[in-house]
Amino acid sequence: MKKSTLLLMVFILVAALLAGCGGEKKDAAPAANKPIKIIAAHNQTSPDNPYQVGLLKFKEVVESKSKGQMTVEVHAGTLGTNENELVEKLKLRAVDAVVVSPGFMTQTGVKEVDLLALPYLFDSYDHWKKVIDGDVGKQLAEMINKKSNNDFKIVGYWSAGVRHYYGKKPLNSMADLKDMKIRTQTSGVIGDFWKGLGAIPTSVAWGELYQALQQKTVDGAENAYPYFVQQNHHKTENGKYTTEIGADYTTRFLLVNGKKFDAMTKEQQQIILEAAKASVDAERASVIAQEKEYKEKAIKDGAVVNSIDRKPFIAVALPIQDKFAKSIGAEALVKKIRETK
Repeated sequence: MKKSTLLLMVFILVAALLAGCGGEKKDAAPAANKPIKIIAAHNQTSPDNPYQVGLLKFKEVVESKSKGQMTVEVHAGTLGTNENELVEKLKLRAVDAVVVSPGFMTQTGVKEVDLLALPYLFDSYDHWKKVIDGDVGKQLAEMINKKSNNDFKIVGYWSAGVRHYYGKKPLNSMADLKDMKIRTQTSGVIGDFWKGLGAIPTSVAWGELYQALQQKTVDGAENAYPYFVQQNHHKTENGKYTTEIGADYTTRFLLVNGKKFDAMTKEQQQIILEAAKASVDAERASVIAQEKEYKEKAIKDGAVVNSIDRKPFIAVALPIQDKFAKSIGAEALVKKIRETK
């Protein structure tokens, strides 16, 4: 009994000493001192595009402001040329920041994102800026964050220029689109719009579109000059003719995973937000400059550009806007957008 009692006392003493030693250990380094790697991705494979300009500015500011404690790895099309992929990877936290269009986020169940994909919702770049940088932009960001259960947090609104038709023939009237296979985004409202024009909306991954135009799998597509000219779509037989329909003054979301963002320190969060703001300014400036540059390049390369009366196109778009707004209870929001001039 005495031996057992002695052994028990020794055990208690050793345990107490070990606990005391443990208490003297320094706490683990706070989150602010732990290196953070941010993987950022977009779907454009050309390094000379506004998306790349924007994300490189994001990287520059994050790494500078954090003094190297936070690093950003930028992927240009290497993690997926289909934006659906990027959205899913962000949700699963396989990437930390992505650039995507509203039309490729409908699969997430956040129907409100389609609001900014509505054709002819904006009638000028200034109109778009007033809306997106004002109360409507804030309201949509909050809505998307809440509805996605914090999987998606908008930290910046980018532009991707003004989207026009390009294809195997010029458009002289809306009737010229009848039964043409047009590669477009997979958003429901965008598909409805092109169907309303008489075309057949067709889904093709961005990285496969050059081949689809070259092999005449599709009759045409729609995008802004900096994107389709950089990919040489205008040099294919089914991409030679551009008609400036101006259907969309585009919005792109710079998204981060909200859960990862919330796990950061206040200082780290502030760095992300400051970097996002810098990226917005850099990306938008790049878009404006490249719109002019790449239109001139397309014409120089032999592309044929014409304009068209947009009123018939707008007439198709307005009922689609109203129907969608009603379906998500956003009639007042659409009214506000239309009235913001």
